[in-house]
Amino acid sequence: MPTAMVDGVKVAYELHGEGDPVVLSPGGRFGMDSQKGVRELALALADGGKRVLIWDRPNTGASDIAFDGDLESNMHADQLAGLIRTLELGKSAIIGGGSGGRDSLLTAIRHPDVAGKLAVWWISSGIFQFTTLVQYYDSASWKAAKNQGMEGVAALPIWQETLTKNPANRDRMLAMDPNKFAKTMEVWGQEFLSYLDSPVPGAHADDFKKIQAPTLIFNHSKRDLEHPRQTSEWLHQVIPNSRLVEEPWGDNEWNERSAELQKTGNNLLFVSWPMLAPHLLEFMAEPAVKAR
Repeated sequence: MPTAMVDGVKVAYELHGEGDPVVLSPGGRFGMDSQKGVRELALALADGGKRVLIWDRPNTGASDIAFDGDLESNMHADQLAGLIRTLELGKSAIIGGGSGGRDSLLTAIRHPDVAGKLAVWWISSGIFQFTTLVQYYDSASWKAAKNQGMEGVAALPIWQETLTKNPANRDRMLAMDPNKFAKTMEVWGQEFLSYLDSPVPGAHADDFKKIQAPTLIFNHSKRDLEHPRQTSEWLHQVIPNSRLVEEPWGDNEWNERSAELQKTGNNLLFVSWPMLAPHLLEFMAEPAVKAR
């Protein structure tokens, strides 16, 4: 698997196909090949004439762990922009779902020079959704660091993929000061709860007006409480050059996939993502229009 150094962090990635560049970011704390659907969507877009980059964000997959910045998503956005520049891809269509969609939006805001087009789905917002994200990404790690030190953090299920795929990450983690690590988790957790005026932590509502890239937003299901429909509609309101379209799967997709994961451990959260390919290819083929 190829890697690139971006601001001192080793980032694992894959490139598929030839043509205009597209960058796809997975969601959750999952790498690009940790579950079915991400690479399959990339290959479908490559078959449609695109050059598709998929990558392991820091703290996922085979990339290095890193704990810089005020919010993990902002760090990922800066890393993504740096990776695009390092690989000399030029302006790219930046796409992603879940936390990968959040990272894509923040990349377009923080680094507009790399964003040619933008497409996102499964974006979380709201006090209960943000509280869930704090628990998933930060709270358990904070508690383990406080009670058991970095050995306790390294034993948590959420870190096993990256510690296994990049064994050097275990040494890096165990060498960290647990109090400093816990403080980072506090800062990152607090940031999730500091943007209730925004559809995405890391940027306030007015920041989305800075996005000039044509943007495709897949409207969330009314039955999906993790990714509320009001969030996708809110994004459409605040991003000037955006279009809102319905998701191509059933309205209970997320609920069924997440329930299956919790009940059986079978992780197929992203298995339907290849269904997005025709819609994304059509969107990418459209000429850019002036923002409204």
